[in-house]
Amino acid sequence: MSSNDEGLTERSRVTVFAMFGTVFGYATHHLDERRIGDVAVIGPLTPSVEWPRLWQMARSCGRPAAKETELAQWILIQATRAFVCGSDRIAQFPDQGWKLEPGGKRVSFEVTYANRDHLWTGNLTVDGLSPDQVAERPSLYRA
Repeated sequence: MSSNDEGLTERSRVTVFAMFGTVFGYATHHLDERRIGDVAVIGPLTPSVEWPRLWQMARSCGRPAAKETELAQWILIQATRAFVCGSDRIAQFPDQGWKLEPGGKRVSFEVTYANRDHLWTGNLTVDGLSPDQVAERPSLYRA
């Protein structure tokens, strides 16, 4: 686990989804020319929501004694569910620009999890989204 001291601007597959009323983006990042999407990049898109909220959700919904890696797995599986099943999906783009702001948290998995080797979380923006798409949504549940 490490801090993300550098921002990142890229184009890749992006899924936009809602969870507990907050809108998040899930993008992939490639660490080398193989372009296998070995990094999951996930962050809030809803204005005024900061990246630690994602980790608070994982802590609230996960096992009380869960370690950081297990919390990271919970975060990744929620995004994967939105990508694969369409649950609470707002938009999906095969190739979209996005930016991960400096700061955030990086976790490396000991073994590949949900086809990813790393999870990077932070404040995220995705090109081309309207204010309505990223606005907070009513939710029956709170994490």
